[in-house]
Amino acid sequence: MESRTPAEVIKDAVTAVTSDKHPDVPGAPGSGTPTVEEPTTPVEPLPPSPEQGQPDTRTPTGAETGTPSTAHGQQGPYLTTAQGARLRDTDHSLKAGPRGPILLQDHHFREKITHFDHERIPERVVHARGTGAHGVFTSYGTAANLTRAGFLKEKGKETEVFVRFSTVLGSRGSADTVRDTRGFATKFYTDEGTFDLVGNNMPVFFVQDAIKFPDIIHAAKPHPDREIPQAQSAHDTFWDFVSLHTEAQHHTIWNMSDRGIPRSYRMMEGFGVHTFRLVNDADETVLVKFHWKPKLGVHSQVWEETQLTGGVDPDFHRRDLYDAIEAGAYPEWELGLQVFPDTPDETFAGIDLLDPTKLVPEELAPVQRVGKLVLNRTPTNFFAEVEQVAFHLGNLVPGIDVTNDPLLQGRLFSYVDTQLTRLAGPNFHQIPINRPHAPVNDMLRDGFHQQAVHAGVAPYRPNSLDGGNPFTSDDGFVDVPVRVAEAPKIRANPVSFGDHFSQVRLFWQSMSPVEKEHIVRAYTFELGKVYHQQIRERQLQCLANIDPVLCEQVATGLGMPAPQPAGELPEVAPSPALSQVGEQWPSDGRVIGIVVDDTDLDGVAEIREAIADAGMVPLIIAPHGGKVGGLTVQRTFGTARSVEYDALLLAAAPVPAPDAIPARDEKAGAPRNAAVDPRVNLLVDECWRHAKAIGAWGPGAEFLSRVGLAGTPGVVTHDTATGVLAAVQQLMATHRVWDRFPATIG
Repeated sequence: MESRTPAEVIKDAVTAVTSDKHPDVPGAPGSGTPTVEEPTTPVEPLPPSPEQGQPDTRTPTGAETGTPSTAHGQQGPYLTTAQGARLRDTDHSLKAGPRGPILLQDHHFREKITHFDHERIPERVVHARGTGAHGVFTSYGTAANLTRAGFLKEKGKETEVFVRFSTVLGSRGSADTVRDTRGFATKFYTDEGTFDLVGNNMPVFFVQDAIKFPDIIHAAKPHPDREIPQAQSAHDTFWDFVSLHTEAQHHTIWNMSDRGIPRSYRMMEGFGVHTFRLVNDADETVLVKFHWKPKLGVHSQVWEETQLTGGVDPDFHRRDLYDAIEAGAYPEWELGLQVFPDTPDETFAGIDLLDPTKLVPEELAPVQRVGKLVLNRTPTNFFAEVEQVAFHLGNLVPGIDVTNDPLLQGRLFSYVDTQLTRLAGPNFHQIPINRPHAPVNDMLRDGFHQQAVHAGVAPYRPNSLDGGNPFTSDDGFVDVPVRVAEAPKIRANPVSFGDHFSQVRLFWQSMSPVEKEHIVRAYTFELGKVYHQQIRERQLQCLANIDPVLCEQVATGLGMPAPQPAGELPEVAPSPALSQVGEQWPSDGRVIGIVVDDTDLDGVAEIREAIADAGMVPLIIAPHGGKVGGLTVQRTFGTARSVEYDALLLAAAPVPAPDAIPARDEKAGAPRNAAVDPRVNLLVDECWRHAKAIGAWGPGAEFLSRVGLAGTPGVVTHDTATGVLAAVQQLMATHRVWDRFPATIG
């Protein structure tokens, strides 16, 4: 792909639309330009769009073919059967006369309809709603003393990757922005084999042992009798489970925090959750936890915003990821490691490293950056890549090994097992998106969907008939020879797994006042949806064991008495690294809406170019589509909604447009300021409520003064458009104008 900065790509797009050559916003549905008339001249299949990528054209056994990646796609200008026979007609089935029944001999109809009937495969039980992208991981070389894994230890080494983001609870058709844990799974196509880092956007999990995993998922999924509620935890079975299995309280408070409603996949941390073991060239070992740190920082939506987004654009996160890549604002993360001595007790600072419900504060074990991930290509075919990609924690490479974390141990079995059903047999690793970029000689044979053509007669070793091939390797994968304790077989947890509340209290105490307010709101909303009073009482007791202020505030919202803690609350040291508030971050790829009308266009063209130069995406919002003053309109007052924008600029105070009537657009009802289009009023109101930066000049500034918003926190006016943009961009560095949320909790 051509190497250009995000600002250059976006600026070129803006320039292109000004000259009517190409739309200036991401989201074009294909690489071609449609014509009004039906095309009749045969042409070859159009190439993918520039931002799209495909799996390498490797053989099922990992060999490079040298053919372009488009070889995966359809070939030739003519419609054919699956066997390559050209077809004259695909609109009419073969019948006994024009009004007669369809004939069984219609091979084309049978092939077409049979394939259609089998287009779908079982969706994932969890993480069904997902999206993915291709990218590159570049090693910093800073892990060379920790691991012999080449993709981590060799400075500057580039490794192709595919990343899949997802929600846990919802079905494939659910919304992106629900309150939920997000999956963050990365497939590294290393030259030593495939390594899968399968994690979440939260560093802890609900349960300590994999045998409970089906239970928490059954509890969190829709109720089995009515199959509701979809993609949410605000119901009885979830809260019944987590209030009884108190080990789940730590993950639950992460879900109730702003981490449960991320602004974007690009603004989301990732965690390996478990503790892994690394081994270096000297056979020395350390224990590590994996972290993904986003370049843009960790940011979230506010609750009303995520509810609106689920209705206005249920594909919000998917669209945001793909639009950013298409615009050249490539999402970036740094891979980091928390490193711990590999001691016999496998603990650090009194924290059991094998307990997946615990984290290690970064203040105790800093995250060491070891490489950078850049996502720069979108899928060419969503099903073939995103739906068929198969991850497995057992996909390890030399230098990386697992530990005895009981949740990790169970996942090592479960991931292979589930692919056998979803992808119809044991050869799912031969699907193009799953093919390794290292030579494969595995002695595995046959089975459903075998695509390799194995030679030789001796798929066993040792053998002499095939010359001894395949041979074992002295530098191959070795399971670290960790001593297994001589102990009785027992179904139990170690004593160190018994503390279920101190780290939950640590998380609460680490939050800023505004984040605490959001957590209180989330618990109050979710428990308010619980039918049974007894479950609410039980969960309030759990909150009392975390913090009395949290418990009292939620109890007040529920109209219930606050119980006392069951014991003395532990003293904890807050971890500032757990808070999302307090730092400043780049504005790459942020979307800025610009409200205009047909008359007030002073400074609009100039500010559009300035926004593009800054690596952001400008969207013109006007009373109607088409053009305004020679500028292409991307959104109308009828199609715009506040959730799409990170900041709003007003170049005008537009009078009501002809369609600003409730019968045409419900958003046009009950205007606050009759002189201005009511949908612009709504845009401004929502952006203000959601603590987004708002700027205006000229008539737009006069409008903000009339409605009493000028001078309030995060609302800026200036004589010039560029002056407004400079102030707004500075405000955007903190993601939101947090001063607009007065906090009552210290």
